[in-house]
Amino acid sequence: MRWWDIDPVLALERELFPEDAWSRGMFWSELAHSRGPEATRRYLVAEDGGRIVGYAGLVASGDQADVQTIAVARDHWGTGLGGRLLAELLRAATAFECAEVLLECRVDNVRARKLYERFGFEPIGFRRGYYQPGNVDALVMRLTTAPDSGSAAGADSVQGTDNHG
Repeated sequence: MRWWDIDPVLALERELFPEDAWSRGMFWSELAHSRGPEATRRYLVAEDGGRIVGYAGLVASGDQADVQTIAVARDHWGTGLGGRLLAELLRAATAFECAEVLLECRVDNVRARKLYERFGFEPIGFRRGYYQPGNVDALVMRLTTAPDSGSAAGADSVQGTDNHG
């Protein structure tokens, strides 16, 4: 993801997450930490015919990474795009030398949860009232990476997701 992707990413963000969409400033801040030798973030976009149809982001801190967001346009759900985005984030976590990857998933987002479980994420707890408005709980999930595998985890035939992490 680059600065010129922010406007189309924001449009998709507002469509998919109208009640808790990230702001332009949040994306700018994340991108500011994604370049250079001190980078701690990895953000990417997926395009189809020049249109951004998905994006994802990860932050690394020490030996732990957190999936910040994964989003896939509704017309691309079920195509495997969410899985490809997640696989790229897990490769980034490996490059950051993270031993584990965490994420939050809405408890009512069954599609996202199934995707994460296919990649080996396991539930480890809840964050009560994490998603607002609506006071929806988040399921906290963790993947312990395999240090000798060359990638954190992966699966080629997974479905897309519309989940914020």
